[in-house]
Order: sequence, then C-alpha cells, then structure tokens
Amino acid sequence: MKLFITTCLNDEKEAVYKLYKQANIDVFSSASLTGFKPHEKNDLLQDWFASGEEHFNSMMVLSFTSDENANSGLKLVKEYNEASKQNFLLKAFVLPVESSI
Repeated sequence: MKLFITTCLNDEKEAVYKLYKQANIDVFSSASLTGFKPHEKNDLLQDWFASGEEHFNSMMVLSFTSDENANSGLKLVKEYNEASKQNFLLKAFVLPVESSI
C-alpha cells in the first residue's frame, strides 16, 4: 500500500480529481492549504510556497492506494505537467505505508 499525495493551486483541483480517476483512485481526500515560506529571495515561479505577505491558496489531495495506482498517478501527473503551460506545476509524492489498522 502507498500514500499518494498531490498538491496544486485551487484552480487546478478539478484536473487533479480527473487524474486520480484515470489512475483508478476512486477514493481520496482533499484539504485546502495556504502556503508561506520565510525566504524572500526565491523566484516564486520556481517555488511552491510564497514568501512574506504573499500567499497562494492551494489544495492537497491524498489517497491510500495500491502500488500500481500510485505509480499510474505519478506518471499521469508527470504527463500533465509536461503538457501544461502553468507557472505552478502539480507536485506529487508516493510514500510507503509500512503498517496500518
């Protein structure tokens, strides 16, 4: 079992939901996020979280799923980013689940 996590701007949440469906991940959760980062020298187009007074409303979507579905989701996110003209690309992570109840 894996934990598949995707972060995106709120404007991209519907696209992320579609990617989850394409990866056969039908059950997932989402949460709103506001990201901040104390460094002011970073280029905001290269970094996910804003600095100082600026902030971006974003989403985190996650699901406990099979290895196959998580790998499929990661591949779909990569393809989406390659085809996207967005300044803030989707971020995706696959984490192992060592045990669960």
